[in-house]
Amino acid sequence: MLEQFEHASILVLGSGTSVGVPMIGCRCRVCTSPDPRDKRLRPSVLLKLNDKRVLIDTTPDFRCQALRFGIERLDAILFTHAHADHILGLDDVRPFNFLQRSEIPMYASADTLEAIERTFEYVFDAKPSESSRPRLVRHIFETDPICVAGIVIQPVRALHGSGTVYGFRFGDCAYLTDHSEIPEESQQQLIGLDVLFLDALRHNPHPTHSTVEESLRMVELLEPKRAYFTHISHDLLHAQMEARLPKNVRLAYDGLEIPIGREDRV
Repeated sequence: MLEQFEHASILVLGSGTSVGVPMIGCRCRVCTSPDPRDKRLRPSVLLKLNDKRVLIDTTPDFRCQALRFGIERLDAILFTHAHADHILGLDDVRPFNFLQRSEIPMYASADTLEAIERTFEYVFDAKPSESSRPRLVRHIFETDPICVAGIVIQPVRALHGSGTVYGFRFGDCAYLTDHSEIPEESQQQLIGLDVLFLDALRHNPHPTHSTVEESLRMVELLEPKRAYFTHISHDLLHAQMEARLPKNVRLAYDGLEIPIGREDRV
């Protein structure tokens, strides 16, 4: 499916946790590291499909991410869930409405959309407004595939503690973040991929996130060609951690761009 695109890639806009790295007020070795890979904005990726751009999550850092990486259009937005670090940049899509002179489709589960509508009540209020606000077309997904910007995307359900989060499979690639458990039926959708993103917060157990060790076991089970860990806390020093990982597993970092879709890109 991705072979239809002459140019296709996944651009990591942010690979950090809800507080980002460096964390405010912290002077640990990761937060003070000179390695740019240890500077982590809140978690998000951009799918680049020829001239189409599909954003996964609008983090509080979205404006900074858009400027840093030269994002000049948005064709769709997908939401994994409604936690603050994944939605609070939604207002910053307004310039894309101005530039494109059009509404932007957004896709979310029913629960996520309900939470976004509560958080951004002014965006979805039908009353006239003297101020500009994001112009969005709402779409609810469940478990069936959806067509987004010319590509079929399969929502993949996972658990985020006691809550539900969705990852997305597109072609032989998938992006999952903020998961503590991937149910067996969802694992079946992720076997033998080319590229697989997984949550890997830290080494110590966490009630709502996967650890490095848990995600490594998932990689062994699902056998992707390439795996990238994201939603990384300030417990993990990039260079030191990567030196310990298997060859097919890397830590994601802000600005990493992964070609996808064609044999010669692998």
